Amino acid sequence: MARIKPQALLQQSKRKKGPSRISATTIIFYSLILVLFAFFLFTTYRHWSNRSRFRSENQMSVSEGESTSVDPRKSDLPGYAVLNTSKGSIIVELHKESTPEVVDEFIDLCQKGHFKGMLFHRVIKHFVIQAGDSEGAGPTEDWNLRGKQHTSVKHEAFMLGTSKGKHLNKRFDLLITTAPIPDLNEKLIVFGQVVKGEDVVQEIEEVDTDEHYKPKVSIGILDVSLTQKI
Repeated sequence: MARIKPQALLQQSKRKKGPSRISATTIIFYSLILVLFAFFLFTTYRHWSNRSRFRSENQMSVSEGESTSVDPRKSDLPGYAVLNTSKGSIIVELHKESTPEVVDEFIDLCQKGHFKGMLFHRVIKHFVIQAGDSEGAGPTEDWNLRGKQHTSVKHEAFMLGTSKGKHLNKRFDLLITTAPIPDLNEKLIVFGQVVKGEDVVQEIEEVDTDEHYKPKVSIGILDVSLTQKI
């Protein structure tokens, strides 16, 4: 029997060998890489998902905060009053934010017809026209008694107010300034401003009066209507 050389045996053994196996270490290594990659994808998705949800919730809370900050009662109140006088109409913007209680009372009295037929019983040029209770002049009388010498805070022209004293006594008169008036803060509650009809105010201001500043010809308020917009 012929003897096989060592080189031939080596080549023969190489031909008979099957495919080499992947080691367990390699399998574990690649498995860890896959697990880490999957974990990274999951955490990234969760981060952006939570972020978008936080934004939507924050926007909703801001919208709810804005809606709750608006007082529906105030928004429903009329914003303007139209004083229809025997000389023409005077449109007044009501100060609902700064004097809500007085505006509420004024609106209530308008709806009850309190000002219908009310006369302007004090007309003082370069000062005010006043409608209401003719028994007293209120702040107009006080201002004249002091000789018009005030020098402190002023009310601008064409402001609508009511006397504090009469207001506290459950009365409600109306005063419209016709010039910047010094120091009526202790006597007058301003709750509106004339936005249209200044010429009517000036026409009333120019009527002839007696020595007590009472118009010689009756001038009054025919009625007062309320509106949200003009």
